Order: sequence, then structure tokens, then C-alpha cells
Amino acid sequence: MPTQQQTAIVTGAASGMGRAMAIALQGAGFDVLAVDRNQAGLATLPQGIRGLAADLSDPRAPDAITAEALKPHGRIDVLVNNAGIGQASIRADQRRNPLRFWETTAEQWQRFLAVNASGAINLTRAVVSHMLTAGSGRIVTVTTSLGTMVREGYLLYGASKAACEAAMASLAADLNGTGVTSNILVPGGVTDTPLVGEGGDRARMLRPEIMNPPLLWLVSPEAADVNARRFIAADWDTTLPASEAAARAGAPIAWLSIARMPIEPT
Repeated sequence: MPTQQQTAIVTGAASGMGRAMAIALQGAGFDVLAVDRNQAGLATLPQGIRGLAADLSDPRAPDAITAEALKPHGRIDVLVNNAGIGQASIRADQRRNPLRFWETTAEQWQRFLAVNASGAINLTRAVVSHMLTAGSGRIVTVTTSLGTMVREGYLLYGASKAACEAAMASLAADLNGTGVTSNILVPGGVTDTPLVGEGGDRARMLRPEIMNPPLLWLVSPEAADVNARRFIAADWDTTLPASEAAARAGAPIAWLSIARMPIEPT
């Protein structure tokens, strides 16, 4: 029997943006299940945040994560798809020494697709049925800047994140009128996380906590009908009322905008 305590899942929660968002959701009153491969990192999260070590590329992981999230309260209200791998895992200095398309391998592509796209898609598929039964739920997926999706030297990261965002746009269209929503949240610039690798002045990078104000609004009652939107955290003005900040920082998910364009005759 579901209780009144709201539950949130955050993937990639042992460090960086995922860690910041897990802590923010706990502070907002959610029971948080933090998921990551890094068990040692999960152990450093504040007391009260539940940690689950799991690899999203494992086909068994979505069902295991969903079952663990349901245990205490019988409900899942929020899913934050944040887990990902960056190209620094292959070439530490890839920001200075780009990883060209022809230098990548089929095995590398499959790994990036498995984590950055399929992992989020499969976990969402496992979770969304419970949200649909409840008639409510928020799915927030962290991708990347549109420019990064097509930038030179970013096949593995950019294209896999683009695949994820396209899938979540399709999900958003399917969810219309169900009470469940799917939105995209990106930081809006290079963020000081382990994915960055070598190079760059970390003091000038965005802080992981930049994600918190838009995320907390997206999971609030005020955003109950907000679906198929893409929010840039760096554009969120915390001096404004949240609804006004959202209007300035959000836009329709690009893929849906393209899909609605008239088809010209050939």
C-alpha cells in the first residue's frame, strides 16, 4: 500500500550534478534512492539518502532499481536520469586533443550508447508504468547542450546524449494527458564534474548545484502540467519568481519542435 511519502530516484548520484540533485531533493522532503556504480561515493552521501550500487548498462539493473525504490513507500514520484559517461574516460585530455569520429571503436560506441541512452530509456520504461498507475510522476532527464551533440570530436558523448533526448521527447508526446511528465534539464555550459577530465579552469566552470532550482521547480505542484520542455539551468534567474524563471529558461524540446514543422513537398 503506497504511503504519502514521496520517493525520488537519482542516477549518477555519487558525484557531480547527481549528488547535488539528490541532496536537494532530500532537502525538499523526498525519500531519495541514489544510484551509481561508485559504491564508495554513494557512502559519502548525507545520512538518510539510500544508496544502491548498480550499472545501468546491465539489463537487470532497471528492475532492481525500481524494486528497491518501491520498498519503503510503494511509490515512485520522481525519476532523474542523470547517469552518464564522458569521453575523458577514454582520453583524459580529450578537450585539448579531440577524439575524432574515425578514432572511436564499435565497442566504445556501444558502451556510451548503453549508459548514456539505453540506460535511461530502460530505467524509465521500468518506472513509468508505476507512475501511470498512480496518475502522476515527473521524469527529468539530463542530456547536454545541443551544440555538443554535433560538435567535432564528440561522437561518443554528443550523439549518445542526443539519442537519449530524442527518446525522452517521444516519451513526452506519449505522456500527454496522463498526469506524468517528461522534461529535459541541462546545465548550460561546462560543469565542474568528474566527466570533464583534464583541461580547463575548474574555477570558471558551472557548479553542479546550478541544477537544483529548476529541478525543484519541475518536481513541485506548480509544474504539474509542464511537459515536453527543455530547461537550461544557467539561464534560470533565481531572483525571479520560479514560474517566470522557468518561462525564461525553458523552451520546447527541440526534437518536438522539428517534428511539428510542416513537411515541404519534394
